Amino acid sequence: MENQASSKSIILNYGLYYGIVAVVFSLIMYALGQHLEQNLATSLIGFVIMIAFIVLATKKFKFENGGFMSWGQGVKIGMGVVLIGVIISAIYTYLFTTFIEPDFKNQIIEKSMVQWQDAGMSSDQIDISKKMTEDYFYVSLFGGMVIGGLVLGFIFSAITSAIMKHSEEETY
Repeated sequence: MENQASSKSIILNYGLYYGIVAVVFSLIMYALGQHLEQNLATSLIGFVIMIAFIVLATKKFKFENGGFMSWGQGVKIGMGVVLIGVIISAIYTYLFTTFIEPDFKNQIIEKSMVQWQDAGMSSDQIDISKKMTEDYFYVSLFGGMVIGGLVLGFIFSAITSAIMKHSEEETY
């Protein structure tokens, strides 16, 4: 495998594409007034977008590597793509919550308070939850975005790589 394909350019390109598509999807949700909604459909669309770019990047690497790719190489490429995409999404989210929709935090808290009331929480429990949400909103938002993205990215990359791997030893 002396003439191995460069995974770096594939990771950078597909990570950039993934980040751009994720941002465009977020902008569409905002334009439709659905940016505060988190439901199964939007989650599934996000998963499909992530999986698509992992698959496209690993296929590109495998093709440029003469049809060969180890499981580890596939995971590395998938995780690299997801990491770059998540960083771009996090930067966009920061810009969105700071400049485009600076009241985003308050909107989320208000929506959460309605859900807490509907769940039967007492006013003391709601006050405590509201305070914690206010104090840790951005840590939770960005931490969840990065950690969640990387965990899902690893799972999807591992599965994709297990399906697509093909080593030179397997051909003999």
